[in-house]
Amino acid sequence: MNKELEKILGKVSVLYRKYGIKSVTMDDVAHELGISKKTLYQYVSDKTELVEKVVEHTRHCNFSSMKDMKTINGNAIEQLIEVSQMVNSLMKDHSPSYEYDLKKYYPEIFRNLMSARREVMYESMLANIRQGKKEGVYREELDEVIISKLHLLRMENLQSNEIFKEEEMHTAKFFRELFVYHIHGLATLKGLDILNKNMNILLQLEGH
Repeated sequence: MNKELEKILGKVSVLYRKYGIKSVTMDDVAHELGISKKTLYQYVSDKTELVEKVVEHTRHCNFSSMKDMKTINGNAIEQLIEVSQMVNSLMKDHSPSYEYDLKKYYPEIFRNLMSARREVMYESMLANIRQGKKEGVYREELDEVIISKLHLLRMENLQSNEIFKEEEMHTAKFFRELFVYHIHGLATLKGLDILNKNMNILLQLEGH
């Protein structure tokens, strides 16, 4: 992907998240970018392709850092804490209207996004649990496959629940409680000690 197209997709992503996908026309996009529609159509054939490219670009930017936690220093719990900071930052850009429009008007693109997101989350969690068991910070008897799938199920169900309000789920406090709850289900005494020593980092997220 060339840099000019990346720049276009980044700007369109901001538009979609601010106004929703459905309401933003190709004329709006061209006007915002300061280019003609003819120039815009040199990059994409229609709005569906533009949406698809924006979603793929955003997904790549958001999840590339989670594909390999081994690139992050520290033990398994410290790595998850660092990832939680990344996720907390992404939460600030969350747009319910963006995902609603994507699911309703572009269901195939939405399904592909969810499938890719699921794969990244599952593989990352699986690798993290295996590492944590080797380090002695997670319980040895854990079935990493079952736990990874349960974690994935819980995270996906949160997106379609009727118990928590949208604004509640996208707060640093909510994410911290979910994180601590998750670690307490996995950790050994050594792991809980590491968690407690790093609680100040998680608490700081609420101040942002």
